[in-house]
Amino acid sequence: MPRHKTISDEQVLDTLLGVIMKTGPEGLTFALSAKACGLSSATLVQRYGNREALVEAILLRAWDQLQAETDAADAEETVTPAGAIELLMRLMPPDAAELHATDGLLLLREDIRNPKLRSRGAAWGRSLAAALGRRLSQDPRQAHQLGWQMAALWQGAHTWWAFTRDAPAEEAIRQSLQEWVDRL
Repeated sequence: MPRHKTISDEQVLDTLLGVIMKTGPEGLTFALSAKACGLSSATLVQRYGNREALVEAILLRAWDQLQAETDAADAEETVTPAGAIELLMRLMPPDAAELHATDGLLLLREDIRNPKLRSRGAAWGRSLAAALGRRLSQDPRQAHQLGWQMAALWQGAHTWWAFTRDAPAEEAIRQSLQEWVDRL
């Protein structure tokens, strides 16, 4: 008779995302994971097989959550250039800017190295660029180009903010996006 899960996979993966944000993928162990989520190491091995599969499952869950946030923002924000800016700002809460600019890079490295995670990230990028492009142009070709440009600007503005810290993250990134939109 199979045992019932007392803690769902989603709960485990959500808890361990917080851990992996602090330790990086290389620092995540079954012992540390077990302590964080309240399951035994043996149970985690039964569910995920090995550490690499556990890391992959955590990061795939994170991509799924980011996609859900993107889909919600896409459905709720106006289909205007201002709506494109608001969509991006929703995906980068000001209180998480520091974490995303520092520890988030450790996860991005893993996402780029792992083919399955890289594919998932690319799919999200296409989805984001399409959502932005719809807000920037009605011409499909131009919308495609502008959507990717705005996504790249957003990421670049976030990265440069992490170095300069000339203003609060939300203010600096929003200003970069608005200046770009104003030039369109």
